[in-house]
Amino acid sequence: MLAPARFRAKFEGGDALADEHNDDELNDDIITEEMLWERIPETQGIERASTYYELSARIYARGQYDEALALAETARDIYSELGSAAPTEGLAQAYSAIGYNLNQLKRMPEAATAMSKAVELLRENKSPIALELACTLGEWWFSSKEYQNTIDCMEECAREHLIDGNELGAATDFHLIGCAYRELKKYKEALEAFYEARKYFKAAREVIHVARCDQKIAHCYTELGDAESALAAAQKAVDVFTTAHDHRRLTYASFELGKAQVLSGEVDEGLNTLERVLDIAAESDPKDFEFIMAIERRIAEILHTQGRSEEATEIERRITAIAEILED
Repeated sequence: MLAPARFRAKFEGGDALADEHNDDELNDDIITEEMLWERIPETQGIERASTYYELSARIYARGQYDEALALAETARDIYSELGSAAPTEGLAQAYSAIGYNLNQLKRMPEAATAMSKAVELLRENKSPIALELACTLGEWWFSSKEYQNTIDCMEECAREHLIDGNELGAATDFHLIGCAYRELKKYKEALEAFYEARKYFKAAREVIHVARCDQKIAHCYTELGDAESALAAAQKAVDVFTTAHDHRRLTYASFELGKAQVLSGEVDEGLNTLERVLDIAAESDPKDFEFIMAIERRIAEILHTQGRSEEATEIERRITAIAEILED
């Protein structure tokens, strides 16, 4: 059976194999895919399941995800039929392989469900791989818009990372927790998570990541109506991204700055900021239409308050056409 680092590298495309020089690796170099297919009728039980899993990994590497998924599911079924005789690690490998293939097929909710089973099995077996796969699972839950599942998953990851002394890993976990709370519009909880992430990123001198937290902190304060705090956080993010010449992130941070300026009463200055951001976003290629519409909606809101409803209505009419396309 393949070692955990080997199956992780196969399905994540990582370089975990670089320092491994064991018998399994040697056998992989010798045993061809044709030989694996020929082995199937001659094997039973664990060896048969392992062969299907290995074939799945080979075919996954070629980008044939439907076929690789079917092979991984066959491996899973064989292990499941073995009941308590099946090695936990082998069954977990099969579930993780199913998850990676479903992820490539853009079937995210199913991918997350399969990976959650792999994580559960590996944690029961106290495998060191469990935490790494759990972090991947949290990202998949987020992509599936399963935000509460994201929070539950990543809170456990953060606890484990802190126990292990991996504060940078915990910072990444808290950042994703904050993003999930923000999507749920639980801005106070999001702020707590972003401040935790910021603390650990700052301790590690991760300047860009600190500024990413500040940008999201500004967004939360704006939504909570705290103009002063929003303005301070947004300005910090803008300053870092400006200094770093990180133009893409600067555009998003400037959007938060414009909103904060409007909230603080600096309406004309805020409107000017938002219009500059809109010009940059509109000239980008490819265009982020969700972001462009968000900027346009904010501008329309401001125009309404200034008595310029005819201009605002025109903007709203235009973005309605784009929204209908994106919804379809």
